[in-house]
Amino acid sequence: MPDHLHCVWTLPPGDDDFSNRWKAIKIRFVRGLPRTEGRSAVRQAKGERGIWHRRFWEHLIRDDRDYARHVDYVHWNPVKHGYVDRVGDWPYSSFHRYLRLGLLPTDWTASIDKHSDTYGE
Repeated sequence: MPDHLHCVWTLPPGDDDFSNRWKAIKIRFVRGLPRTEGRSAVRQAKGERGIWHRRFWEHLIRDDRDYARHVDYVHWNPVKHGYVDRVGDWPYSSFHRYLRLGLLPTDWTASIDKHSDTYGE
């Protein structure tokens, strides 16, 4: 997404260090960007870049249904935010991999209203 991202991760057994993993991703990403974004005095003092939100939302997946709902949400998000009319039109989505692997049907969202809160059911 142009202004945010979603991830569904499977961490190694016994590893729940989401914070340091996000930190590593953010650091590696911003190394490739010029320092042109606006930054507050606080961010400058802490050496933080202005591109990232300080916080993130995490959710521990409870079961297969919960996993499927979260993956569906990630796939539906570009439509929800108006970037595309169909899930398959967003080229950066794992949706395409799910189709290739046969995990979702090609018409997965054929009958879903663009403004609906339901997806992938």
